[in-house]
Amino acid sequence: MAKDVIVACDFGTAEETLAFLDRFTGQKPFVKIGMELFYAEGPQIVREIKQRGHKIFLDLKLHDIPNTVKKAMRSLSRLDADIVNLHAAGSLAMMSAALEGLMRPDGSRPLLIAVTQLTSTDQTALETELLIEKPMDEVVMAYAENAHRAGLDGVVCSPLEAGKVHDRCGAGFLTVTPGVRFAEGEKGDQKRVTTPAEARALGSDYIVVGRPITQAADPVAAYQRCVKEFLG
Repeated sequence: MAKDVIVACDFGTAEETLAFLDRFTGQKPFVKIGMELFYAEGPQIVREIKQRGHKIFLDLKLHDIPNTVKKAMRSLSRLDADIVNLHAAGSLAMMSAALEGLMRPDGSRPLLIAVTQLTSTDQTALETELLIEKPMDEVVMAYAENAHRAGLDGVVCSPLEAGKVHDRCGAGFLTVTPGVRFAEGEKGDQKRVTTPAEARALGSDYIVVGRPITQAADPVAAYQRCVKEFLG
């Protein structure tokens, strides 16, 4: 899959989401459907957006015992998303089970990526709340290596770690990176952030951008700016 900008459609209803996507006349942005929208509208919103011709990153971050995740992934595989994810913290066994569950009868499956550490987590939270005393880079690399060992296609990490993940796990191991803001934008609850151009220079394969696009006065122009800055 080529590098791309994924628009995080973090809306609470199908109506809001589809009205937002209707603004992109003649364009079909890659779309992220996260927990807020999926829990509000269920699988049908994935089917509807897919039928409209969009690629979909289904961002549900599964994290449970291996058997439960395997069965959940079996259900998600029927929705024809392009990318799904889970938490790398769930262990090698959980990630391996997820891959088994995702495989369809015809041998196809969505790409599966693992969340390393959320981009809202900084070193202080890592140590004082999660009780992980290793440096952030070291933790992210260890989680990425586990995901690679389990046979996954890539990880979710910050752009700041993308190049290091490629160095450790190979150029073909995908880095999907939230925590992207325009230079003049607010960081919000994100801690490890870059601009789209910086993410490109650091080696991100995909950037996930929400509020800088969805809350812009002109979302289409903001999306086009993001694509231009990221893809060059």
